[in-house]
Amino acid sequence: MSETKGKKASIMIFHDELCQVFNGLMTALSLARAGAEVTVFFGSRGINVVHKEKVGELKCLPDQPEEEQQKVMARMEAMNLPMPEEMLLMLHMEGARLLACPLNKSVFEFRDEDFVEGVALADPATYYTEVVMRADMNLVF
Repeated sequence: MSETKGKKASIMIFHDELCQVFNGLMTALSLARAGAEVTVFFGSRGINVVHKEKVGELKCLPDQPEEEQQKVMARMEAMNLPMPEEMLLMLHMEGARLLACPLNKSVFEFRDEDFVEGVALADPATYYTEVVMRADMNLVF
């Protein structure tokens, strides 16, 4: 029996840098497939990850020269790694909860219809007490 079976995992993604996002989503997907109950929260700039248009514009290593960014992206493509849009769909289809921060939704002026399939708004009154405090593991990306 898997050691993660029945465990609760809370993953918070606060960045929209593609390498960080990839790590967070791949971790969430791995935990979900190992039997954990996974909730992924997208706050701060991480809310861009669940925006239908912005998710395809994420950049890897935006603080590095363009040629370095392109090399990393080419290696990721050569490895046939799934992109965030695909991982979000997989997570949704495999039962993970995808939650967006309602404060950041307002700050960035996103509408409900801007979000990818499966995303709901976190309830600020209960998110930390019902998700974070009850999780067996809390990971931040």
